[in-house]
Order: sequence, then structure tokens, then C-alpha cells
Amino acid sequence: MQKIREAISFYGRVQGVGFRYKLGYLVQMYTVTGWARNEYDGSVSAELQGLEEDIDKIIQALYNDRYIEIDDIRRRRISLDENERRFGICY
Repeated sequence: MQKIREAISFYGRVQGVGFRYKLGYLVQMYTVTGWARNEYDGSVSAELQGLEEDIDKIIQALYNDRYIEIDDIRRRRISLDENERRFGICY
């Protein structure tokens, strides 16, 4: 398995429903690093770095959460950050 990094934008009911908290919990389960932040348009932006399979599992778990309603996701692969060691929530 190869480590990747993706810039991901989540659209739908993703703010004010514990989205970033749930994402933080999931990245710890799968040893994924990166960050997440709320955007002014109501979306959430994130960069996730880890195994592609683990990132896919995190996204699937977010889709299956009963409080979160994801209408659209935009994903694109970006360069790895070799110095990154943890996940952070930006405020």
C-alpha cells in the first residue's frame, strides 16, 4: 500500500453536526494525518494523508453517520507532506 495525500471538500450538512470531531476520531483510528476546517460557504475542507484504503474508509464512515449529510465530495491528489505527524482542526 502506498501513502497518499488528498485535498477534499465536503458539501452538504457538514457544519454544526460534529463533522470535524467525527473526522478527528476516525483519523486516529486509521493513523491518518492532516487537517480540517469549516469554510464560509458551509462546506468543510480537509487534507488527509495516509493509505488510500484508510482515507476511503474514513469517507465511507462519514457518509454513514446519521447526523452528517454529505451531498458532494471533491477529491484531488496533492503532494505528500513528509514532515506531518498529526491531525489538526483549524479554527
